Amino acid sequence: MDGMATTDGAFDGLDEYCEACEADTLHQVSVQILAESRNPENAEFSREPYRVAECQRCGQRDSQRMNNA
Repeated sequence: MDGMATTDGAFDGLDEYCEACEADTLHQVSVQILAESRNPENAEFSREPYRVAECQRCGQRDSQRMNNA
């Protein structure tokens, strides 16, 4: 063994609490860049990273702004 971490490709999400299911369930988690301005002229200047988690049981999506500057 060479001491390096390996993965078998089986990772498909994270267990997190889902308020709709009232239980820990598998969630697909991603980071998305979302425009906060509804004005098309300013949209390119209002993009922020959000953590988006979607429950794989019921489909509920939650997003949280990652940069609170």
